[in-house]
Amino acid sequence: MVAPLFVVYVLVEVATLIWVASTIGPLWTVLLLIAGSAVGMVLVRSQWRAVMDGFRRATRGEVSPTGAVADGAMVATGSVLMFVPGLVTSVLGLLMLLPPTRWALRPLAVLLAGRRAAVTLAGAEFASRTAGPRRGPVIDGEVVDVEPDAESDVRWDGPTQEPRALP
Repeated sequence: MVAPLFVVYVLVEVATLIWVASTIGPLWTVLLLIAGSAVGMVLVRSQWRAVMDGFRRATRGEVSPTGAVADGAMVATGSVLMFVPGLVTSVLGLLMLLPPTRWALRPLAVLLAGRRAAVTLAGAEFASRTAGPRRGPVIDGEVVDVEPDAESDVRWDGPTQEPRALP
């Protein structure tokens, strides 16, 4: 499944680069790639700080933890996309790093994460039912408590000889 997706990714990126280079020229395309990477690095750094601040505020109860986690997931995904070469991935990464577009994408991220969590939890619940502890056959019996005698009470009282010094 990964190999076909990688082939599609490469084809889309190459087609986009050819189209952009034929539209604005090869030099401007290279400059666009460099500028996108520079802007992406600045955004990654600043947005990670904002995400960490959001996590701190969520732990203090000032904001919703759902929004903070969704922002963290989108900034992480956007950061990875910024470091994957290509125009399409850079644009997608920038969309996930910019606060206004991230705010607009947040409901979609929460919805997708909720679906994934429901599937994961449903699978875990199913697995716990089928993979629970196994019990053997039930044997009817009677428990008899016996008090041991003082003489027959064999307990380990420790070593019988003193420890020896090692050379």
